[in-house]
Formats: sequence, structure tokens, C-alpha cells
Amino acid sequence: MYQYNRGGFFARMPLVIKNIIIINAFMLILTMINREFMLEHFALFFPTSHFFKPWQVITHMFMHGNFTHLLFNMYALWMFGSVLEQLWGPKKFLLYFLVTGLGAAALHMGVQWIGISSLVHKIGENGPETMAALSRYRMMVNVPTVGASGAVYGILLAYGMLFPNNELRFIFTPFALKAKYFVIIFAVIELVLGLIGGGNIAHFAHLGGMIFGFFLIRHWRKRNRMYY
Repeated sequence: MYQYNRGGFFARMPLVIKNIIIINAFMLILTMINREFMLEHFALFFPTSHFFKPWQVITHMFMHGNFTHLLFNMYALWMFGSVLEQLWGPKKFLLYFLVTGLGAAALHMGVQWIGISSLVHKIGENGPETMAALSRYRMMVNVPTVGASGAVYGILLAYGMLFPNNELRFIFTPFALKAKYFVIIFAVIELVLGLIGGGNIAHFAHLGGMIFGFFLIRHWRKRNRMYY
């Protein structure tokens, strides 16, 4: 006897991933309606910015700059996160998502703090570079950060640690790599790009998600709490 599975693809999606996608899509729609208001109140700003609000450390994880940004993050979340949510259950998966997202924000702001501190020192010297340093300082503390990328990179790291020998195939190419090598390559790319600087991508946030994810999984393994 054949049992018909009612509901489409979205209905069968794991609970937490489905709700994360819904929230992110809703937030993008609101951002498209009133971009200035949404960024000012829900994107993440450096703590010394007058735009900073405590809840932004959470809300920025559910915002995206445009549809392409949302699409790639949510696709990666679904592709690598579905098996993790089925393995861990909704509560543990949500905890992992939030911890890696917060870890991503922590490392990102830590790197920002290093750069901002050097600018504050130059401003205090009142030398010929003071005005340039002040302008750079104002830009750095008032640039909004959005996206679930840090948590998504943490999920990619978890997939690579739990399923290291699963082969992942690059889109539109015949090449395939084991998950553990895939994760290492992405981590190295993010580190190099972060050190080079430039662009508007928070590469150290991606690394932060992976680092916090690594230590959280190590903690669960040490306490034999990986699967419950």
C-alpha cells in the first residue's frame, strides 16, 4: 500500500529552518519597504555608534541586504542545516544557530574594535591625519552589518565535522570534494580575504561562526551530549 505524503517541499522542511527562512524573507520585505528604518533599528552597529541598540546582536542575523544575499544564505542553511536539525532536533539546532550567529558578531566587532582603537589613538594625537582618522572612525562605527552568514558558516563547519567524508559537488561543475576539505578551503579563503581587507563582506564574522561552532561541538562531544 502506498501512503501519500501530503504537503509540498516547504511543508516537509525542518521546523526551525522553515521558520528562519520565513522570518528572513519577511524582514527583507520590510527592508525593501523602508530600508533606512530597518537598517537603523535592526542591523548591527558598533556599540559606540548612536545607532547601536542591544537587540541588534540578534536581529541582524535575520536581515539581508538584497534578495541574492538572502537566497544564497537560505539555500546553504537548508542544504547543510536540514540534516543537522533532523539529527539534533529543533531546540539543539536553534541553540547552535544562535550561538554561532552571536559568535560571528563577537569576532566581527572584536576586529572592528582593533581598527577603531588605532583610529582613536590617531585622533587623540591631533596630527595631520586627525581629520582623515575621524572620518574613517565615523564610517566604521556607523556601518550596519546584516546577514545570517556567520551562523550559516557555523552550520557548514558542523556538517564538515559530523560528516567529514560526505562528498559535496560544486554547482555546474564535475568536481566533488569531501566535506572536511570543503570546510577547510572556505575557512582559508575567509581568513585570507579578511586579512587583505576591502569590500563590504564581514569575513571575520564568517570565521567567528566557524570558530564558535567548532568549540561548541567539541564541548558537546566531550560531555557526550552531541545527539541529545
